[in-house]
Amino acid sequence: MIEAALTLEGWYALHDFRSLNWTAWTAADDEERAVALEELHAFMQEWSPVEEAKEGSTAVYSIVGQKADFVMMFLRENLEALNQLETAFNKIAFAQYTTKAYSYVSIVELSNYAAGGSGSDGSDPMQNPHVAARLKPILPQAKHICFYPMNKKRELADNWYMLDMDKRRELMASHGLIGRSYAGKVKQIITGSVGFDDWEWGVTLFAEDALQFKKLVYEMRFDEVSARYGEFGPFYVGNLLTEESFEEMLKL
Repeated sequence: MIEAALTLEGWYALHDFRSLNWTAWTAADDEERAVALEELHAFMQEWSPVEEAKEGSTAVYSIVGQKADFVMMFLRENLEALNQLETAFNKIAFAQYTTKAYSYVSIVELSNYAAGGSGSDGSDPMQNPHVAARLKPILPQAKHICFYPMNKKRELADNWYMLDMDKRRELMASHGLIGRSYAGKVKQIITGSVGFDDWEWGVTLFAEDALQFKKLVYEMRFDEVSARYGEFGPFYVGNLLTEESFEEMLKL
C-alpha cells in the first residue's frame, strides 16, 4: 500500500472573489454610496482585533483582469468563523453592489515531505515557533498577490499517488529548493483543499515586485513535480487594497 503523506493543519482559509456592479454603483445616489462605504469600513475595521488576538488574519487585493474586481482572503480558526464573515459581508449595504465571482475554501497545511516531518520525534509541532508561524501566518500586506489552485496528476504513468513516499519526498525536496531560492522576494502560503473544494491545493503568493511571480512559476515549470505531475487552475493577480485605496477605487 502506498503511504499517504501526513499533514499538519492550521487556520482555515477562504479566498472570496467579488466583481463590482459598476452600473449599480454609479446609479446610486451620494447618500446610498456613503452608507455603503461606511458599512464597508466598519466591516474591515473588525479585522484588526482578530489579528491582534492571533485568531486569524485578513488581506484585500484588487484583481487585474476580468475574472474579478477584488478578493478578500480570510484566515480563521474554523469554518464557522469563515461562514460568519461571508454572512456579515453579505448583510452590509456595499454587498448589493457586488456579485460573487469565485471562492476557494481550504486550510493552511504543512506535509511531512520535508525530511523526517515536523513533530516526528513525538514532540508537539505547534510548540515549534517556526511551524506555528507557518500554520497560522499573519498575511503580509505586500504590494501584489497571485493565487492559483492546483492538483497532482492521476494519469497512467504520471500518477503522483502511485509513487512511494521516498520518491515523492525526493521530488518535493528538489521542488522546495526553487521556492526557497525566492526567499525575501516571494512569500508563499500553501493551503490544502482535498475534501473542501474542487482542487487539491491553493497557492497564494505575495511579493513587492509582481514580476517575481512570473519568474518563480516559470522556473518551477521545469521542475519534475510541476512538469510531469502538476495541473493548474486559473491564476488571479492583483494589487493591495487598504481602506483608503479601496475608497479611492470606488470614487466616481
